[in-house]
Amino acid sequence: MAKRRFQAHLIAAAACLAAGAAALPTQAQQLSNGGVKIGVLTDMSGPYSGMGGQGSVAAANLAVEDCLKAECKGMKIEVIAADHQNKSDIAAAKAREWLDREGVDALADLTNSSAALAIQKLIKERGGIALYSGPATTRITNEDCTSNGFHWMFDTYSLAAGAAAALTKQGEKSWYFVTVDYAFGHSLEADASAIVKANGGTVVGSVRHPLNAPDFSSFLLQAQSSKAQVVGLANGGQDSVTAIKQAREFGVGTKGQRLAALLLFLTEVHALGLKNAQGLMYAEGFYWDQDADTREFARRFEARHKGFKPTMVQAGVYSSVLHYLKAVAAAKTDDWKVVQQTMREIPIKDPVMKNASIRPDGRVIHDNYLVEVKKPEESKGPWDYLKIIDTIPAAQAYKPLEQSSCPLVKK
Repeated sequence: MAKRRFQAHLIAAAACLAAGAAALPTQAQQLSNGGVKIGVLTDMSGPYSGMGGQGSVAAANLAVEDCLKAECKGMKIEVIAADHQNKSDIAAAKAREWLDREGVDALADLTNSSAALAIQKLIKERGGIALYSGPATTRITNEDCTSNGFHWMFDTYSLAAGAAAALTKQGEKSWYFVTVDYAFGHSLEADASAIVKANGGTVVGSVRHPLNAPDFSSFLLQAQSSKAQVVGLANGGQDSVTAIKQAREFGVGTKGQRLAALLLFLTEVHALGLKNAQGLMYAEGFYWDQDADTREFARRFEARHKGFKPTMVQAGVYSSVLHYLKAVAAAKTDDWKVVQQTMREIPIKDPVMKNASIRPDGRVIHDNYLVEVKKPEESKGPWDYLKIIDTIPAAQAYKPLEQSSCPLVKK
């Protein structure tokens, strides 16, 4: 009799435990495929591989490690990566394969504006989350915006709001642009031109070059002969490095003319050397030597990625992946419809972003910085390349929300 009562108690206890488990399902049970999968889609071998590439993969893995120590404890998280070769069709095909067949929940980095726009169209139709840290076109948060696409680090407006505004206000009023001939370059030239004109300047002309151009001589000589006070480079990556080196050889940007790189990354300053890069002024979304938090993050990244300090793209990958994972943990699901809303509700807090928040158009606004490349004698050691001239507050660094053409924004 006592034995039967004991067995009955065991059955009741087991039933209570089962009911409790049903009422409070584990995090793993609510994640598709039992975990979260993040795909870093970037330029691994082309002109943007230095500022993204394998460094972006390292940054994503650092974000995973940090979240697993805190909010994501116990979760299964995987990072995979691929090279889109700066081709929009390859980027879209790989993204579709990942989302439809490989169970990828979020796409990160997504350098190259044409590739990013193809992916934005895909996720608008298909779903999933896109975390854009590498592309610059403002179309991502304007006419092509979608609730599940987040533009994380910089765009052509924030770049132009830095150097173009500062130099024009200083009295360098006439500009000539040397522009890479695809969506990113067109957008950067347009935004910079608008800011130059808004500050009383003029644009005397422009010339366009192909992506990854080996020879800039004809483009630079046209810029030099324009007699413009500023030659603005509306390009990035290896194109910026090649153009700046050849500009120095031809004397472009001297004798009353200034050379301005509208988009430059720390790895490109490193490749150029301070002798070639000194005096260049541009806008940065992140600099490793800003404070104790950025220095500690940079130290960890450097140990993971060949002794390199992080660029703002790689820092943006870390920040965006970490925030996405925190949102999955908070929502207790990887359903993108729930996660995209949770991402907007929880604060962005990490060593990278300052005063950051997500707007309805998907634009992540945060403080930016106007920086100038140091002279060789000003540098105190490896990677000590920049001095921060000014802080551009988050609300001023990006195109005002009331000017957005995003359908998600209430007018």
